[in-house]
Amino acid sequence: MESLFLNPQHSNAGLPDVSPLIGKMEMAGNQIRFGILGCAEIARKVSRAISLSPNATLFAIGSRSIDKAKRYAAENSFPETVKVYGSYEAVLDDPSVDAVYLPLPTSMHVPWAVLAAEKKKHVLLEKPTALHVSLLDRILQACESNGVQFMDGTMWMHNPRTHKMREMLSNPSLFGELKAVHSIFGFCANSDFLENDIRVKPDLDGLGALGDAGWYCIRSILWAANYELPKTVTALQGPVFNKAGVVLSCGASLLWEDGKSATFQCSFLMNLTMDLTVIGTKGTLHLNDFIIPFNETSAGFSLASESGFTELVTGWVPLPSNHVVTTDLPQEAFMVKEFASLVGNIRDSASKPDAKWPTISRKTQLVLDTVKASIDQGCVSIDIVS
Repeated sequence: MESLFLNPQHSNAGLPDVSPLIGKMEMAGNQIRFGILGCAEIARKVSRAISLSPNATLFAIGSRSIDKAKRYAAENSFPETVKVYGSYEAVLDDPSVDAVYLPLPTSMHVPWAVLAAEKKKHVLLEKPTALHVSLLDRILQACESNGVQFMDGTMWMHNPRTHKMREMLSNPSLFGELKAVHSIFGFCANSDFLENDIRVKPDLDGLGALGDAGWYCIRSILWAANYELPKTVTALQGPVFNKAGVVLSCGASLLWEDGKSATFQCSFLMNLTMDLTVIGTKGTLHLNDFIIPFNETSAGFSLASESGFTELVTGWVPLPSNHVVTTDLPQEAFMVKEFASLVGNIRDSASKPDAKWPTISRKTQLVLDTVKASIDQGCVSIDIVS
């Protein structure tokens, strides 16, 4: 599930007022109509993103009980026009729903994502996408055979900062050739989380910190490498498990045939950290909030290009340049906007689903699975088999 750190009282204090936008959405007739399966905490964030996106509208919410669905809708100030259902099936059976967002536990992804695809609903699926790539393949096959768009919920991928960083990494005079990537995502979970959160339950999200936090690290590494799969993966020594055998902290190193390398660490047991460093032959890119920016309307990074020491080795020259990208929407709204645009092209222009996003999801899942296999086998090196 997407990590979310909000006020435990579910206050919307400090967030933009979206009610005018919601009204605008209700009056328009060409938005993609979203249904949400489940009342997860992260769905609060994505439902807001749907309301903020200019080409999407929140149409329905479903839970396993009508009372829970009604309570969730009321607590989150959903418009009265949003349909409230007492089952997931009812959302999928609604002919007016174009697409569904699934924030369900990972162990529930296959049956509900496959059924959604069979009902011709486009699928925005929370990460990690599955417990194993073979299970993700069942979802992707169902989406492909039913002509529906698939995308996972890795929000930072859609931030305009990410596109700006890609421009710089693709500039050979600024960055050169990729040599190494280092990625860290961790947060210090409290005792209640470590005992009761679905991300520490083997029957719900059995991949633990690797699936939740490690997904982002692996995705950032693949992103930096233009989605070229590494040749080998080796889990770092000393993974930490809870009493049920779920990973609470781990890491891995990745190696490519051309010699570039990467490492990552992910944990539920460290101070909140979201660092990404991408190193080339000419440049080094740094950012400290790559998953959730410090500010949702602006995001920064630094790039040091052809840096060296001053004459007496007392400093750097030239100094790294700092870059800030401002946005009019939070990154999760950009995600919804892009997904809805792809869905709209399929619905209104008979376009085919974009294969980019399922391909990226599958590569991320494949590397994650290989890290898990290395952990299970005593942190041995394992070749990636696609």
